[in-house]
Amino acid sequence: MLSHYFFLHLYSKASNTNGMKKSTVYTIIRIIATIAAIIVLSCSCFFLIIFFGLGQEDFYMCLVAACYFLLLALIPVSIFRVFRFRTTRRLWLLLLGIIILSIATKESIRAYHNSFERIDYDVNLITYEPFRENTRAVDLDTVSVLKLDTLLPRLDGATSFYPVYAAFVRAVYPPGDYSYIYSTVVCNTTPGAYNALIEGNADIIFVLHPSKQQLEYAQECNVEMKLTPIGREAFVFFVNSKNPVNNLSTTQLKGIYSGKIENWRDVDGKNSTIKAFQRNENSGSQTAFLQFMEGTEVMEAQQTHIIHGMGPIIQRAADYKNYPSAIGYSFRFYVDKMVGNGDIKLLSVDGIYPDKQTIEDGSYPLVADFYAITRANETNPHVQQLLDWILSEQGQSLVEKTGYNRIE
Repeated sequence: MLSHYFFLHLYSKASNTNGMKKSTVYTIIRIIATIAAIIVLSCSCFFLIIFFGLGQEDFYMCLVAACYFLLLALIPVSIFRVFRFRTTRRLWLLLLGIIILSIATKESIRAYHNSFERIDYDVNLITYEPFRENTRAVDLDTVSVLKLDTLLPRLDGATSFYPVYAAFVRAVYPPGDYSYIYSTVVCNTTPGAYNALIEGNADIIFVLHPSKQQLEYAQECNVEMKLTPIGREAFVFFVNSKNPVNNLSTTQLKGIYSGKIENWRDVDGKNSTIKAFQRNENSGSQTAFLQFMEGTEVMEAQQTHIIHGMGPIIQRAADYKNYPSAIGYSFRFYVDKMVGNGDIKLLSVDGIYPDKQTIEDGSYPLVADFYAITRANETNPHVQQLLDWILSEQGQSLVEKTGYNRIE
């Protein structure tokens, strides 16, 4: 409609033109106005698509593209007055209505999805820093027989094991500021910790068994890793707390994550499609999951697009959202104690619920050792001293007191 009014303005100025028929002037002005409007439209849509593309807003990119092609037809129709003004106005109002309805529907769906909390990732590790006031890192009941003051081993590890190695530091290291982001004792998650050890930026990492890719990377760098088991933990599956399903067999779990079981009603649940979330490649829980699924083809994970710094858009496994129909996995202590969210519940597997007793007696079927991993050619003598202490009664008591099971 703006282009139509713009045309009328031009036409009124051209009405006094001499030496040329008004109809010819009228046609020329309409052509110029149409071309100008299309240029402005094209530039505007181009920048909007770039803007929404950077924000990974696929819906709005498609909406802009659809509107662009509709406007390509509507602008000439308006300028050349193919229909009566009332009809043209109705077409513009119809387009505007479609746009508003589309945006309202999209944002309603977005609000619905955002109403479900993202779980299994939002843990404040600051609360476990070793010497922070009111730290959640546990204390020894007695003074440690090992005290280190110099050549402190550089520690790193998985998020789920930061509480236990923070407790080791609290018992053995001198008091100080050990930020989990930048210090001698950090937490770069499982992939980052393996990279740090292999590249010589960490002396001990606290993680689960390395993945195939992590072993290959160590081999490429001519690094031999030494794995020392220091505790045991349960690999668990969890669902929304309102999900009526409380138990799944290993066969059913493999069926869900292979894509053979797609609806909760097939496992005695409600009639709803299962949203089976996975974790990112080389994370500790993803490595444990692939070991669990060994011999069974895993369906493709739900993906989300992210921008990696200022570089290209990449894909990764979508973060777990606690939909009523969702299922995810991690480790018991991390989900139950670190996240501690009452809106999710752990599932029994093959009729056995994961707790410290079923982990200890071996009745829960999905139990894994976790490790303190070092380089085989480590030269810092305090590294081995710390490992020996971790395996001692004092170290193992901290493993248990933190909430894990001690190594047998």
